[in-house]
Amino acid sequence: MNRKTCRRLLCAPLAFVPALALAGEVSLTGEGSVRYQPDSARLQFTASAEHELPQQATEQVATLMSQWRQAINDYQAQLQDYSDASVNLYSRTLPPKDREEEPRTRSVASQTVSFQIDDLALLNPLLEQAQTIGLTYHLGPNQFFHSDEEGLERRALANAIADARSRCDFVAEQLQQSCGEVVSINVDGGFRPMPMMMAEAKGRADTVTSVGVREVTATVNATFELN
Repeated sequence: MNRKTCRRLLCAPLAFVPALALAGEVSLTGEGSVRYQPDSARLQFTASAEHELPQQATEQVATLMSQWRQAINDYQAQLQDYSDASVNLYSRTLPPKDREEEPRTRSVASQTVSFQIDDLALLNPLLEQAQTIGLTYHLGPNQFFHSDEEGLERRALANAIADARSRCDFVAEQLQQSCGEVVSINVDGGFRPMPMMMAEAKGRADTVTSVGVREVTATVNATFELN
């Protein structure tokens, strides 16, 4: 059989084999999420004082810091990355009350304490001490987090991949086929915090009753073979 006969009788049918072997592909999106409650927080408190003399303002802040250190002595070992080295001293000018009065200059001193806690049971006792001494602070959603956020992200991603495979199995079943190997996959994930309830004012009655629930989500875009 010469080459011309081969091309007519054998080679032409073989050209259809790859097309027949590939039954098709399906591209879809898988989504996964994990709900969790923060178990840690980054906190910051500030001691401040104002006086006509810079030395007096500084001494008042030093007194407040001494009271703070004594008040948290029992908690000190549980405060992670503790720092109180942020000290600031500046002057501000008060506007005169009338035209004849000269502007007055006041010195403002402040010192900021920052640290992290891995046990939220410490939160309210620390807030109580800060309120008693007169330190200022602010609580916001970004200050609360989970100690194993990387593990939560991985669990959400695993759920998203499983969801993509499950959807592929469903599509293939409807087409009387089976879901095969992964051709390609793109991963996209991120945090989606849910509403949180917490104290944000600086009054002495502030207590945190709940830091709420959050949710970490992940999305994958995958293409599978259909067999």
